[in-house]
Amino acid sequence: MKNFVFIILAITGIILTGNSCQREQEWSALFNGQDLSNWDMFLGSSLGSDFDSLAEAATIDKVFSVVELDGENVIRISGEINGSLATPESFENYHLRLVFKWGETVYSRRNSGLLYHSFGDFGAAFGTWMPNIEFQMMHGNLGDTYLMVNTACDTEVVRNEETGQFVYTPGAESLSFGEHANGRMIRKGSDNESPLGEWNTIDLYTFGRTAVHVVNGTTVMVNTHTGVYENGVINPLVAGKVQIQSEGAELFIKSIEVKPISTLPADILP
Repeated sequence: MKNFVFIILAITGIILTGNSCQREQEWSALFNGQDLSNWDMFLGSSLGSDFDSLAEAATIDKVFSVVELDGENVIRISGEINGSLATPESFENYHLRLVFKWGETVYSRRNSGLLYHSFGDFGAAFGTWMPNIEFQMMHGNLGDTYLMVNTACDTEVVRNEETGQFVYTPGAESLSFGEHANGRMIRKGSDNESPLGEWNTIDLYTFGRTAVHVVNGTTVMVNTHTGVYENGVINPLVAGKVQIQSEGAELFIKSIEVKPISTLPADILP
C-alpha cells in the first residue's frame, strides 16, 4: 500500500511539473492582430524645432494604428512625433520577441526602441517616455543599450579609442553605466540587422538583474546588475512595463509576444 501511494505521488509530481513547464513555455501575444485596445498610448515632444507643426497636428489614432500589410494586420507607428506605445502591465523574468521592419516615410531618422523595465510616468524621459532601459532599434544601431533617466547596469565592454564609445565585448572588463558612471550608451557587439525593407526579429531575455539583447538570432548585448541610481545607491531593477517608441520614421510591427522563463537559456550566453 505504501508503495502504491508513493507511485501515485510520484506520478502526480511529474504531471504537475510537466504542466508547469508547459505553462512556462506558452507565448502570450501582446498584439491581438485587430486593434490596440490593450495598449496605453502617449504623445510627447516634437522631433525638433523643424517638426513642431507635425507635432501639433499629430493625434494618437494617426501615430499608432493597425493597418493591412502584405495580407496581414500589423501595427503601424507613423513616427512624426515622439510617442510611446506601452503595456499597461509589468513583466518580470521573461522572453519577449518582436518582429519589425522600417517603412518608407522618414521624418528625422529611422529611430525607435524597445524600452523595458519601464516605470513611473510618461514624460520623464525626453518629455515622452517613462524611465527605462532601451533595446535600441535605430537603423544601424540595432541592439545597442541606452539608459534613460536614472537607470543603470554593468556590461563587459572595450572602449573604442577612435570614437570613445564603449562596445559590448564578452569576457572584457565589466564597467558600470548610467548617468553616474561612464555614460548612458553601450554599443552592440556585432551588426546583425536585416537590410532596409526586410523584417528583423529581436529577442529580449530578462531574468533577475540580467538582460540579453538578441538580433536575428545573434546575441549582441548582455547587461547585468540592472538598477536605478538614487541618492548615490543603485537599487535593483528587475521588472517593468514595455514601451515601443515613435521617434522619427514609419515602423511596422508584425508581432510582439512574451512568455515567462525560469532561467536564461545557455545558448544565448557567451
